[in-house]
Amino acid sequence: MKLVTADQNRRAQTVAVLLDEIIPYPNAALDYRSPFALLIATLLSAQCHDEQVNRVMPTFLKRAPSPEAVCALSEAEIGAIIHSCGFFRVKAHYIATLSRQLCENFNGNVPDDFSSLESLAGVGHKTASVVMGYAFGHPTFPVDTHVHRLALKWHLSSGSVEKVEADLKRLFPESDWFRRHIQMITYGRKYCNRVVCKEGSLCRVCRVLGCI
Repeated sequence: MKLVTADQNRRAQTVAVLLDEIIPYPNAALDYRSPFALLIATLLSAQCHDEQVNRVMPTFLKRAPSPEAVCALSEAEIGAIIHSCGFFRVKAHYIATLSRQLCENFNGNVPDDFSSLESLAGVGHKTASVVMGYAFGHPTFPVDTHVHRLALKWHLSSGSVEKVEADLKRLFPESDWFRRHIQMITYGRKYCNRVVCKEGSLCRVCRVLGCI
């Protein structure tokens, strides 16, 4: 496996210093009260803003605070609750199916290992990483669109989501992985997106690193 370069290590150290200065207290964007709530919220966040998910989740949890409660609802009823989150029919099917899987295979509990999480309907590696990190405190580095985009733009990695995750894990200490994940998402949304960071008006990190 090809190791990261000295230049990537230098860039990562610079990124770490700047992110700690700019976002010293990173907070999760999704509100959640249990591993199950987080799992549902993360699934709903696909192709949907976190703010909208946070508006929908209280209604969802009032109707279905547990996998057992979800199993009492039809997919149409679930879809009516989550309609505003987009792709609601597919997401409703996933929610109904994974809730049944949790009840049948895990005694109604969200498992805390990758293989079990990824066996659930609609749960890929990124969603599993989010749940493992936020809900259970495991060292993970979920790579969403913001993390992937910034890792490429800042020349910390290149290529696929899988490669970016592996490179970021090599560049940053394990104890910092989840913190850096939240910081990069927050930074990407607020300071370095397609609207506010561009040639001639670069954000601070891109300016220091010499990115355009």
